[in-house]
Amino acid sequence: MKRGFFACAARRYPVLLVACLGLAACNGEIYVRDGVTDGDAFYISPHAAANPDPVVQSWIRYSLARSVCQLELAERNPARATSFECEFKARSLLADAWIEYTLADNSLRDDYLDDLRFVKRSGYLGEYVARHFRKRAWSIPADLDMAAFERWRRTELRDHRPETRIVGAWGYRDAAVRR
Repeated sequence: MKRGFFACAARRYPVLLVACLGLAACNGEIYVRDGVTDGDAFYISPHAAANPDPVVQSWIRYSLARSVCQLELAERNPARATSFECEFKARSLLADAWIEYTLADNSLRDDYLDDLRFVKRSGYLGEYVARHFRKRAWSIPADLDMAAFERWRRTELRDHRPETRIVGAWGYRDAAVRR
């Protein structure tokens, strides 16, 4: 008997399911327009903020760093702001957080974060961000060595799957601002 998607997700990723359900129950304070969450304030879910798991806490650092950068880029709707620099800074802080946690406890494991730590320590974080998260509007630094990164990636990151786990959502501080 085949299990449904939600039953499988609930069994394998209960924290993610609870977070998604929590965001879905936010009665319109956090919403999506044109496939993008809109807003002028970034909210971390209380469940994630209270979760001491180093993986979750690392992704909170990423989410906050990215949201702060987005606020600096755009006044009207920071939720839609994006740049190479924002993504690079946020991924760098994510890797740093994971490095700190794993130095304190070398038994910690997370496939994605372990790979990201390896990428940063190998000196290819900029190339990694440009390769896996590039947006059309981004200005990519000219000094990235994409050819060297591609050669390195083929041997060192064979089965790698890029991930983004944002632990929060954009919403409006003032409900009258929504359009």
